[in-house]
Amino acid sequence: MDKAQVETIRIGVDWMDRLLPAGFPLRTSTVITGPGGSGKPLIGETIVSAWLREGGSVVFMSLQYPSRDFLLTSLRNVAGIDLSHYKGRVAFIQLDATIEDMEDVDEEGFRANLVKPDVWDAALERACGMVPDVGPGILVFGSALNLLLFSPTYGEAILERMRRTVAEDTSRTYLFSASTTAKREEIAVLEEAADNLIMSHSKKDPFRLYMRILRMKGVPFVSEEIEVPFPPAMLEEIKAVAEHSRRRVIPLISKI
Repeated sequence: MDKAQVETIRIGVDWMDRLLPAGFPLRTSTVITGPGGSGKPLIGETIVSAWLREGGSVVFMSLQYPSRDFLLTSLRNVAGIDLSHYKGRVAFIQLDATIEDMEDVDEEGFRANLVKPDVWDAALERACGMVPDVGPGILVFGSALNLLLFSPTYGEAILERMRRTVAEDTSRTYLFSASTTAKREEIAVLEEAADNLIMSHSKKDPFRLYMRILRMKGVPFVSEEIEVPFPPAMLEEIKAVAEHSRRRVIPLISKI
């Protein structure tokens, strides 16, 4: 693709703008991977905040959060953004592996058994239909996608459905994160399929998050590893939520 034809959005955060001097490419797919509990969603939330400020819409599919409140708090802490200011331009899909397909929550969101491939497709279409395709368009922000792979019945099929979404749908922008602590080979399928690839890891004492861009479609990028300037307390909170996922969500999905 001709680089001059790639539309971008400027993130407006110094450390990210230095890595992406021409901006983040629209209507592409990005996968952020790394060990569980290292803080990957926080990198994505930085892009989400820029997207909303530039007038776009966002569909949230944060599988690791037990409720929407965790996401609202995280976005407020990470990016200083209050989602209540963007009503009408945000929609929420909440993972619920105990239901058959989808159930309403409120006018902004619904629960969905995303473990099932057909529900994955239907939920994405429904949520994207709830928000306007304006500004930079619709961004689908999904985190902890690795959780879906623990289903013995649907794991292989949902991986293929996710791969297809990442590789083939150019009508929207997709930003997904997934842990490589388990299901490493399966996550590698998504890494290979994505237009853009970011890898992360963390160090302890104090807790620090590092990231490196390995691939970006049609735009220049700096490939050096950087320490992402999030305070240790924020990273510890993310790790605690990841522990919740391991203890509660994975055993449930493993029975489906």
